[in-house]
Amino acid sequence: MSQGRAYGATPPVPTPSPKAEDEAFAGFIKDFKVTATAAGIRPDIYDAATTAIVRNQRICDLNLNQPEFAKPIWDYLDTAVSAQRIADGQVVLTADHDVLDKVEQKYGVPREILVSIWGNESNYGRSMGAYNMFEALATLAYAGPRIDYARPQLIAAFKMMQRENYAAAAMTSSWAGAFGQTQFVPTTFLNQAVDGDGDGKIDLWLDVSDALASTANVLSDSGWVSGRPWGYEVKLPAGFAYEQADLNAVKTVAAWNSLGITTVAGATLPASGDPASIYLPAGARGPAFLVFPNFKVILAYNNAASYALAVCLLADQLKGAPAVAAPWPRDLSPLSRDERVALQDSLLRLGFDIGQADGLIGSRTRAALRTWQKTHALAADGFATQELLTRIAMEAKTKMAGN
Repeated sequence: MSQGRAYGATPPVPTPSPKAEDEAFAGFIKDFKVTATAAGIRPDIYDAATTAIVRNQRICDLNLNQPEFAKPIWDYLDTAVSAQRIADGQVVLTADHDVLDKVEQKYGVPREILVSIWGNESNYGRSMGAYNMFEALATLAYAGPRIDYARPQLIAAFKMMQRENYAAAAMTSSWAGAFGQTQFVPTTFLNQAVDGDGDGKIDLWLDVSDALASTANVLSDSGWVSGRPWGYEVKLPAGFAYEQADLNAVKTVAAWNSLGITTVAGATLPASGDPASIYLPAGARGPAFLVFPNFKVILAYNNAASYALAVCLLADQLKGAPAVAAPWPRDLSPLSRDERVALQDSLLRLGFDIGQADGLIGSRTRAALRTWQKTHALAADGFATQELLTRIAMEAKTKMAGN
């Protein structure tokens, strides 16, 4: 039997043909020149940067349909702090000793932190991205969910080319516009990139001195305190109130010590009035870390706690420190995006104010999970698991059935 459209239903929106999209993109490039010139970009710079670019379908696909990130943190760290990454970093520490000496003395950021960022961002320059920066950013700026990010970055890329006399074709990047040895974005380049070797040029692609000095400058500007640690692994006592384990929950080391927290070896924490937080990257069953303001400075470079932990752990192992002592809960499976949405939807049905069910486990969702866990006599770590999803979904279903 024929399946006709229901009366009053919204007709499907036709997908533009590639040719129509390409024509619209060309129109965007023509029109955006007005915005760029109003921002101080010379017409010849704009034309040189955009003449050969086209709408990049691969970037469009990545922009709209990124592969889901559902890798457990222990798998992420297996790569970020691998034996090969450590060995390569130790080679770099020796090969670039003089450069690192100079940068460390000027900015106060440890060489191991800088080398770790270098390794995590581009595998020591091996994976900097080969997209045309203008094509990548223009494709993102034309349409899709990253317009608000990409348009200012595109303007900044033109300014980079104009200020530094770069050749457009040499300005390569990742698909999202990050570039160079330590993966800057254009706006950060304009504000904080520096000439590390004093040759009158800034080249974050080929000049390691410039890349490391610029990275150190960002961290210094963000509040890195020379001579202070990022943190260290600790052991939590039995009966610990896990709702206190949050990057936003700050106490002095002395206060944490009074709660029974020890070093991972079981010793009393070093006497200190420094502010610190407890970070549980894998919930109550995984390792625990006492982290200081320098850890949060790394978040200014890349606002992901897992990234900051990877940088800090690799830096430690570059110095010869031992690996994380406590075991990771490798039997746990991360929630897929659909499962995270289902978890949030169930929390909303139970009356928790978490905003939208968007699949992103942010502070409000974690706070709701902690509240639910505490009322059910569970460790209130706010860590989303398959077991929590099942229990919370069942409770929400029961509540809705009762209504």
